[in-house]
Amino acid sequence: MSLKTKDPQIYDLIQRERKREMETLDLIASENFASKEVMEALGSILGNKYAENYPGKRYYGGCEIVDQVEELARDRVREAFKLPLDWHVNVQPYSGSPANLEVYNALLEPGDTIMALDLLSGGHLTHGSPVNFTGKTYKFVHYGLSPKTGKLDYMEILKLADKVNPKLILCGYTAYSREIDFKKFREIADKVRAVAMADISHIAGLIAADAHPSPIPFFDVVTSTTHKTLRGPRAAIIMCKDKFATAIDKSVFPGMQGGPHINAIAAIAVTMKEAKTAGFRKYAEQVVKNCKAMAHTLQDFGFKIVSGGTDNHLMIVDLTNKNITGLDARKLLESAGIVTSQSGIPQDPRKPWDPSGVRLGSAAVTSRGMKEKEMQKIASWIAAVITDPSIAAKVKQEVKRFCKNFPAPGL
Repeated sequence: MSLKTKDPQIYDLIQRERKREMETLDLIASENFASKEVMEALGSILGNKYAENYPGKRYYGGCEIVDQVEELARDRVREAFKLPLDWHVNVQPYSGSPANLEVYNALLEPGDTIMALDLLSGGHLTHGSPVNFTGKTYKFVHYGLSPKTGKLDYMEILKLADKVNPKLILCGYTAYSREIDFKKFREIADKVRAVAMADISHIAGLIAADAHPSPIPFFDVVTSTTHKTLRGPRAAIIMCKDKFATAIDKSVFPGMQGGPHINAIAAIAVTMKEAKTAGFRKYAEQVVKNCKAMAHTLQDFGFKIVSGGTDNHLMIVDLTNKNITGLDARKLLESAGIVTSQSGIPQDPRKPWDPSGVRLGSAAVTSRGMKEKEMQKIASWIAAVITDPSIAAKVKQEVKRFCKNFPAPGL
């Protein structure tokens, strides 16, 4: 019996969500479309199996096949990110936030000092926000962006590191649009004898496709989600030098998690195989081209982009010169079929729940086959709706017709 027959309410909600995704433009930088193959693995019978601990060391019987699934996923992560032989992979974290917590728990003691980018400048909640567990457990000292350029100021970061002597320095962000110089962060970490950690959750797909530099040659530990630009399941991975492997594995299990989600791990394996294809490389390159095209067009319409542009898949639009808040802009654009997320700007005078900007991303629309010409069209719709809210309903119909020409993968 089908889901439609046995649970028509849930079936109907799924169909309504499918319709919404098909008929709107997803510019949320942390979202994307997983392939049918990824979703097939995620929804497979592997979800039935408990497999606490690691391959060859399980506490449950019947794990000989799922052991192979996990080993294959780890091997494919190694290949996708070109890991050195002395690096280790853990594919069990349930999502990006637990992955970060598991690294902190493995390598630090409560109260230890960590340096990271502040939330309003593009950091993440798990990078020491005072409302988050991390900010309450560890002593986070936040660096910001240059007030003049809106970019990372590596000299200022070094000065701060010299002053506070952190045990761990974290980079890799949730709303930073510029290329990261991982080598400079390594040099800073070496000068203060800190562990160098990168959270590449947003740019992992770009890194795998060589569309953004990789931290792997320079860093000690790297965490990442497997969706966003990677187009995989909602899960996470931890990659680290072998000397940290035992501590991190113990921190994941039994330290902070129970049985791994083998179905998600299988979906990670599928994702990493896809990331090695020529088609994925072409997609990642287009993601960057598309984001640049959208940013340039918005600037032509008089919009301010934090840091003046973008080198990756996202941008922060500063709306302070448009007489609209980030929250109101997000709601207005959604009424026009353009889905975004509100975002703070550096030194934002407004509150986090109603900040001064919106974050836009190009990954999901690129997965639908859109290119620079389409990005210019989308930017023109954004400008038109922000300028004249009365046309939102009309634009929504135009967006709906437009989306029919670009079928979303997996839908």
